[in-house]
Amino acid sequence: MLRKTLSASLLSLMFALFVATSARGDEPKAGDIVDTATAAGSFKTLTAALKAAGLVDTLKGAGPFTVFAPTDEAFAKLPPGTVENLLKPENKEKLVAVLTYHVVPAKAMAKDVGGMSSAKTVNGKELKLKVADGKVMVNNATVTKADIPASNGVIHVIDTVLLP
Repeated sequence: MLRKTLSASLLSLMFALFVATSARGDEPKAGDIVDTATAAGSFKTLTAALKAAGLVDTLKGAGPFTVFAPTDEAFAKLPPGTVENLLKPENKEKLVAVLTYHVVPAKAMAKDVGGMSSAKTVNGKELKLKVADGKVMVNNATVTKADIPASNGVIHVIDTVLLP
């Protein structure tokens, strides 16, 4: 009997602590854009490119940012040697242009993007946005996963690298 009472008390205490912690807002917070992309594991090429371009600190900044993030598979669809070429120090300017073409300097959730026809990127160029067959398209890329929260913005996963 004592064991049942202790178990019930312990369970009640654990529940009370969970409720109190949740009410205080102590649940885990999303990391920044770079940390979130790194933790996902499917953006190794993107994070390597961000490092080579010197953009890590920028995307760890206050934001807000919307990043249309190509997966490793998206980078693999580029012609052979393209990524390796862009990662060379002498091509840093080109790499920065490509990467900043994937970033909008505002937080745009999927519901917002679906209602827009274009968005100006950090690169200064416009991305064409549309909804086709229930899918959000960014230029010729399809958003495969939307609204991944980050402390300084949002990530939308795309299946194709956007080229300015």
